[in-house]
Amino acid sequence: METFLNQACKFRECYNNPITDQIRIMENKTVKIEVIGSGCANCRKLHELAVAAAEELKVGVKVEYSDDVQRALAMGVVQFPVLAVNGRPALTGSISDIKKVKRAIEKGAAASAAGVEPSGCCPCGGDCDCL
Repeated sequence: METFLNQACKFRECYNNPITDQIRIMENKTVKIEVIGSGCANCRKLHELAVAAAEELKVGVKVEYSDDVQRALAMGVVQFPVLAVNGRPALTGSISDIKKVKRAIEKGAAASAAGVEPSGCCPCGGDCDCL
């Protein structure tokens, strides 16, 4: 059984690689990017930003849109829209900055590759740059 420190080190090692390397590290796993929302203007805007971010990162996957609010609630999210990476919430609420969306996609892919949760696994609660 790996210690928390070993998992965190693997995560940082993976996170410091470009997104294409993170996806390669995931071996046969794929990155799934999804926006969940009610269809409001903010939800559509986050979907547009996520599509643009995925293109800029050259992830090579389609960004899906879902209006299944119950699914987001099952993830523990109560603020919409939600950007989910591999079924885990990466961003919530109104977002207008593509840099934040790109970073959330990178963090979500890195967390999946390292097998750790993208937030809450660090003593700082995910507020530091290591996560």
